[in-house]
Amino acid sequence: MSIELKVPVIGESVTEVTLSSWLKKDGDNVEEGEAVCEIESDKASMELPAPSAGVLKIMAAAGSELKIGAKLGELDTSAAKPAAAAVAPKVEAPKAAVPASSKEVNIPSPAARKILEEKGVVASNVSGTGKDGRITKEDALASQPNSVASTKTAASEVSSTGVRNVRTEKMTRLRKTIATKLVEAKNTTAMLTTFNEVDMYELMNLRKKYKEAFTKKHGVGLGFMSLFTKAVTVALKDYPAVNAQINGDEIIYHDYADIGVAVSTPKGLVVPVVRNAESLSLAQIEKEILNLATKARDGKITIEEMQGGTFSITNGGVFGSMLSTPIINIPQSAILGMHNIIERPVAINGQVVIRPMMYLALSYDHRIIDGRESVSFLKQVKELLEDPSRLLLDV
Repeated sequence: MSIELKVPVIGESVTEVTLSSWLKKDGDNVEEGEAVCEIESDKASMELPAPSAGVLKIMAAAGSELKIGAKLGELDTSAAKPAAAAVAPKVEAPKAAVPASSKEVNIPSPAARKILEEKGVVASNVSGTGKDGRITKEDALASQPNSVASTKTAASEVSSTGVRNVRTEKMTRLRKTIATKLVEAKNTTAMLTTFNEVDMYELMNLRKKYKEAFTKKHGVGLGFMSLFTKAVTVALKDYPAVNAQINGDEIIYHDYADIGVAVSTPKGLVVPVVRNAESLSLAQIEKEILNLATKARDGKITIEEMQGGTFSITNGGVFGSMLSTPIINIPQSAILGMHNIIERPVAINGQVVIRPMMYLALSYDHRIIDGRESVSFLKQVKELLEDPSRLLLDV
């Protein structure tokens, strides 16, 4: 009995996928539930499990672009496990004999050698008329200088010593989608970026003081992302346009905050969404971010978990970025960029002190968000982070 392996339905908007790789070989015996191949959609990749145990017959090549429902292969559930192939004895091919040189190098006489060196002539380029082809003084005097040719040869030898390999790879479906979305965002939005900086002193002290107790109670670490997410959700309530979207000639406002958190994966950047972040505690936000990030890096994130965000946060600081201008994740209207924390001298109450500082960047669509709103929103996020007790007391 044979069972067909087909491209499953992944989501409403997905009509085509790429068969990125086979995890099993043709003729392999697979167990029920064992992953046999990996398929990639516009937004995520996923492993396809075997619906039953059997012997695999591959019918679609890796790299193929396939419609939903297309046939990938078959599982022969009645076939016996294939016997191990006998290992054929290794036979070494006979080594080819190295032919001797068919041309002897001409040998100049001492007098001829001196003349050739002065003229910059290579002895092998001179035909000798002496006994056994020996180069005589007269041969050397009659030879023509070949310094130009020698220089070109030497230059050619030098330039060919470096490694100059070229490697070409087909863009993955996810990478092509990322490229399309980024270009669309640049071409269809009136994107501007405003900057500010935040003194992380109080926030870092708070985290240091309660980190151990927080982990012990909630089973998850207290990171900066949950604190930034909470600060953003508070500020979005006061500046709803930053949390809105343009739909044709209408503006859609949201009374909730679905925060997209950019996660770097081996296959590209994905943005899973923390739903109703405004109503979650710091511990709940941390757990959800950890869950989504783990699934994204393992290639198990679903399309539904990456759709519908109203605002995004990206943290280039984990890679060492000091300052950047993040690109809006359309159809959203704004994105907050976090950066690395650097100790810098700052003036506080007339005194120069060293403080851990972070630059913040807010990229926004100027069609819907005015400059006053964008600057005020970022300023409020800064103030909340510099006085984190307000986040806990909701004041």
